Formats: sequence, C-alpha cells, structure tokens
Amino acid sequence: MPILEAQELTYTYSIGSPFEKTAVDRMNLQIEQGEFVGIIGHTGSGKSTLMQMLNGLLKPTSGKVLLDGKDIWEKKADRRQVRFQVGLVFQYPEYQLFEETVYRDIAFGPKNMGLSEEEIDRRVRQTAEIVGLREELLEKAPYALSGGQKRRVAIAGVMAMEPKVLILDEPTAGLDPKGRVQILERLSQYHKRTGCTILLVSHSMEDVAKYASRLLVLRGGRAACYDAPANVFSRKEELEEMGLALPQITRVFAALREKGIVFPEEVYTVKYGAAMLLERLRGGGSSC
Repeated sequence: MPILEAQELTYTYSIGSPFEKTAVDRMNLQIEQGEFVGIIGHTGSGKSTLMQMLNGLLKPTSGKVLLDGKDIWEKKADRRQVRFQVGLVFQYPEYQLFEETVYRDIAFGPKNMGLSEEEIDRRVRQTAEIVGLREELLEKAPYALSGGQKRRVAIAGVMAMEPKVLILDEPTAGLDPKGRVQILERLSQYHKRTGCTILLVSHSMEDVAKYASRLLVLRGGRAACYDAPANVFSRKEELEEMGLALPQITRVFAALREKGIVFPEEVYTVKYGAAMLLERLRGGGSSC
C-alpha cells in the first residue's frame, strides 16, 4: 500500500472570480514508502500547491489525499497529526524561524507533539547533527546565522518531528553551489539512514538526477510523467517542449554522440559520466 496517494486530486484558486485558476487538475499519484521523489515542472505547473495538499495545509477542491490508506480530510481525521507525519519545509524556510534560539526553534515541533523534555532534547541534538549544525550554534539566535545555517535550522525543525514523509519545496533556492551540495548530501544521508520518504521539489535537473529514485514531472497541474529518472530523461523532446532541460552532463554526452563517440547507455549524473569516460580511456568501450 502506498504511503501517500492522490486520487483525482484538484485544487482551484479564487473559485467564481475573474482570477479563478485550477493549479492541480484531477491528479492521480501513488508514492511508496522509502522513495526519494524528485518533483519538477515549469513555474506555475502546480508543484507547491500539490505539496501543500499532501501535507494537509490546503483542502482539495475535489478528490482525496490518502496517508497510509486513510483520507486525511475525512471527518474523524486529525490533521494536526497528519502534519506531524508529513513534514513540509517551505521555499526559503529561514523566514519561518521565530524563536529566540536555534535549540528552541528545532524543538518547537517536538514540543507541540507533547513529547518529554528528554525526548525533545534527543531529537534536537540528533537532527542538528544530521543537518550539520555544530552544538555551539544551538544557543545562538537564528538571525545571527548565515543563510545556509538558517536553512539547516528550518530543515532540522521539521526532521525533529520524525515524519514518515519529508517534503522540501526548493530547499536550496538562493544558496551558493557549495551550500546547495552540502544540504542535499545531508538529505541523502538522512534518507538512507532513516528510510523516510522524501519529496524534493527542485528546478535543478542535476539535483533530481543525482538523488531521486523516481521523478514526477508536472505540467498544467497534471502528472505528465512519473517514472525512474532514466525513463523520464529519455523523453528529451517532450521535456524540452515543456520548457525543461536535460541535465548538463546528459547534453555533453549527447554532443559526443553527435561526433560519433557512442556510449552504451544514457548518462544523467556526473559520477556515472566520469565512470563511463574512464572506462573509454582505459580501452573498455568502442568508439562507434
């Protein structure tokens, strides 16, 4: 049984007004436990709206969201518990920080879950370590931190609730390349360590190609494709028609292919591309 499921899910803004717009349109989607799903799509394709419905922040205009097979909007559903189990990190999450210290900000979610002080302390320190925050930073005010450190605090605050599903809406937006890689590597390690299901919204094809086990491509509020990265990126013309580019490394190898240097498989990550080139240089592959 999928951990999260959307059934004919629809959300329309400003119904009955001149500004009426359907952001998510009759979407059907099944997300299995432990998946790392990359979510891509052009601006306005419905990514953020979908994430907020899966988290229970937005009530669908029609359709259902199922968590462990149960409708999160049925009369007896406890949506507060849903948000503990499906944690959402917004784009630019540092704007969510409001407590006096980093420790208290990370502890806010676990405290609202009614956990003991000992359990709260364990979770705060554990998640701080996972995201790469040094212990001495826990007593500092969030506003005194760098942009990347603030982003880590916000992510740790959601992780500390130990959700079954962790949703991140552009968690690396605005960060420099080094900061982006550091946060994504930490998320990847967290995923492997906990088996938590992760949904990562990103504009970076390189990032989703490297970390995701499946990709959801949104177009006009609908799921244009939901498949393994290799299968998604093989649909080059369709992606380009949607205004989405292939990863840069894929384009490099496509250019090599046009020059007559043929490789046995498509390349979507730098690591795999480097391995293919080394094999070729060692004489392990043909040139045509």
